[in-house]
Amino acid sequence: MHHFFVNADQIGEKEIRITGSDVNHIRNVLRIHPGEQITVSDSDATTWRCEISQVQETAVTARILWSQAADTELPCRITLFQGLPKADKMELIIQKAVELGACEIVPVATRRAVVKLDAGKALTKQKRWSAIAQSAAKQAKRTIIPEVKPVMTMEEAVRSASSMDRRFIPYEQASGMDATRDAFGAIRPGDSVAVFIGPEGGFEEQEIALAEKAGILPVTLGNRILRTETAGMTVLSILMYLLEGREKA
Repeated sequence: MHHFFVNADQIGEKEIRITGSDVNHIRNVLRIHPGEQITVSDSDATTWRCEISQVQETAVTARILWSQAADTELPCRITLFQGLPKADKMELIIQKAVELGACEIVPVATRRAVVKLDAGKALTKQKRWSAIAQSAAKQAKRTIIPEVKPVMTMEEAVRSASSMDRRFIPYEQASGMDATRDAFGAIRPGDSVAVFIGPEGGFEEQEIALAEKAGILPVTLGNRILRTETAGMTVLSILMYLLEGREKA
């Protein structure tokens, strides 16, 4: 069943009105007709089951059948700070991060990042990445659309994470899987979590030192070196497994 997002002011007592780019997607791509059912969220903790009643050129009207509290969000707010990778890997990383429960993705221009984006290119990329996040959120039936932030420097990213409860930076020279298990196991529902992932070349020692000085914990993910597009998914998968279904305190 297809899932869509709307603003709160589009939700009436008995009907929901869908506008914008989703109208074309419903009419001409998905070819959904009156009588078919969809689900709708408004970035809150509620999902509405609806039946399409009218498909017009500029709007789609759906009759509300019932609503329920959604349980598709993890009990922790996880932010992925991702070092800019080469080619189109960022698109895959964002898609999978959203599917695995991340609430926010921050592209980070680290020192070893091959990709260098000027302001214009960064804005274009951010718009593209935000569209991918929205599409992935629909597919995963999330109740929120995770935000893709503007590109930050490593220094800006570390400052941005300073107020978060739990902060980790996987690093190939970190050791002790027991310490990693303990650190991940100590996360509690309601915590905000920051995960820093380096680009293809990894983090420079100065960047690790900067992170450590700010209280970000270096952790190991095992004895194998993971690609940048694998490392973030690994951490998010572990956290999803540990946190799924747990209620906030």
